[in-house]
Order: sequence, then structure tokens, then C-alpha cells
Amino acid sequence: MTETQAQTHDEPHEGGLGTRLNWLRAAVLGANDGIVSTAGLVVGVAGATGDRSTLLTAGLAGLLAGSMSMAAGEYVSVSTQRDSEKAALATERRELEETPEAELAELAGMLEEKGLSGEVAREAAVQLTERDALRAHAEVELGIDPDELTNPWHAAGASFLAFTVGALLPLLAIVLPPVPLRLPVTVVAVLVALAVTGWWSARLGAAAAGRAVLRNMAGGAVAMAVTYGAGALLGAAGV
Repeated sequence: MTETQAQTHDEPHEGGLGTRLNWLRAAVLGANDGIVSTAGLVVGVAGATGDRSTLLTAGLAGLLAGSMSMAAGEYVSVSTQRDSEKAALATERRELEETPEAELAELAGMLEEKGLSGEVAREAAVQLTERDALRAHAEVELGIDPDELTNPWHAAGASFLAFTVGALLPLLAIVLPPVPLRLPVTVVAVLVALAVTGWWSARLGAAAAGRAVLRNMAGGAVAMAVTYGAGALLGAAGV
């Protein structure tokens, strides 16, 4: 292989790539949630009143409530996942201590299922076990990297930050422009942001971007239309 071919075939193969892509995808979706939920809230309030302080208060309340809810939910979810991973590793460690031969045969069988011949699978299982038996079983049998267990604090912080960044856009768009421009500026800014997050989420999932962008924008547009209509009705009723 020439040097040029080696450079063009330079692909990332590090073990944490899938984990990082999952985090990035979660961040994009968190930002998307922040955009849609906060846009729906402030546009709904704008349908009832044009008072800047009321809009700012409602938007900030929605931002904080949403970001804290996202962070708390992610922390609980990932903590449960981490507990399950640690329990699975503990079980595997105990089995390796109590029945090493059976575990070796199990590892060889799983490697054989992946396409290796019986002899090669057995030799590979022996070498992997000699190097690090727990890691071998964790990665092949459980799909877990013992050195990269999910971190609930990282997940909570990432969700909080992603939601906050997404929510700031509609909040600033509704309070900064002059009164006549607030609604159109907010709608345009939100739809553009949703187009970007839809495109990026599709790119991360190796899916067609067109449909993802249209779905994202349509969902945001419907949310703003519904909340604005509700706010306008309540404002007209003097509620």
C-alpha cells in the first residue's frame, strides 16, 4: 500500500468511537428538545401578551425546568445502566474464578460464532484469557469496555448543557427584537436551528438528511402554531 493510499484509508478504529458518537447524538437531540420546548413555551406566551418581562420570565423558567429535568432524567437512566454494567462484570469475574475452563470454552464458542474456525477460536480465546480474561469476556460476551463504563455525571452535565444551548436561541429571539418582529424572528430562527439539528442527527445516523430536516422543521412549526393559538385564545379571553 502506498503512502497516499494509507492516508486516504485512514479511518478511526479506536474503541471509544461508538461511545463518543452516542454522546454526540444525545447532545444534538438534547439541543433539539431545548429548541422545540422553549420555542413552544415563549411563542405561546407571546400569543397572550407582548410584555418583555413576562416573556423573559416564562422563557427562563422553561429553560431551567427543562434543563434540570433532562439532567436528572439522564443521571437516573445512566446510573441504572452503570449499575447493570458493574453487576454484569462482577458476575463475570466470579464465574471466571469459579469455572475458568467453562468460561474459556464459552469464549471460544462465541469467537467461533463470529466466523473463526474451531481451532483458531480456541487459540484466540486462550491468548485473550491469558492477557486479560475479564476484559475479553466483557467485550466479546457483554459488549462492555471495563475501562469506559458510562458516567452518569457526564451524561447529566451534557444533557443540561445541550438543552440550555438549544433553549437560549428561541428565548433570545423572542425578547431581543422589537415587538413587531419578535414572532417572525423567533419562527425563522427556530426553523433554521431545527433544520441544522435535523441534518446533523441524520448525518450521525447515516440516514437521508432531507426527510429528517423536514420532519424536524414540521414538528417545531406545529408545536409553535398550537401553543401560539392556545396563547392567543387565552389572551383574548382575558385569562
